[in-house]
Amino acid sequence: MAKKESSEAAKKIAKAEKEKTSKKPNNKPNVFARMGKAIKNFFKNSKGDLKKITWPDAKEVLKGTVVTIVCIAIVGVLVFLVDLGLTKGINGLRTAAENRTTTTVAETTTASETTTAGINVITDSSTTAAQ
Repeated sequence: MAKKESSEAAKKIAKAEKEKTSKKPNNKPNVFARMGKAIKNFFKNSKGDLKKITWPDAKEVLKGTVVTIVCIAIVGVLVFLVDLGLTKGINGLRTAAENRTTTTVAETTTASETTTAGINVITDSSTTAAQ
């Protein structure tokens, strides 16, 4: 009985090895046939989906259009206000920087102050040298 069981196991092993080595035939159709079938199914499904669409009536379209235009107007006004504020801020910073620069230049170019008979006379060395 043990001999019989081992021979059946050996047959199963041999059969499994034979199946591994044997090449199975390819039952799939070629690439072009599969692509044609896929394209056909795509258009068939698209046609079915188009039948399921419910189109809005005129009132719904008008309502959606008005909401869209109002939202665009609100966003446009907000963008305008932010742009205006940033422009004013940048111009304010620029004028402040220019005022600071001219004040600093004027203070550094003043060479000396002399008092003559109670009148303050300010002489600028850079302007007197240029004259």
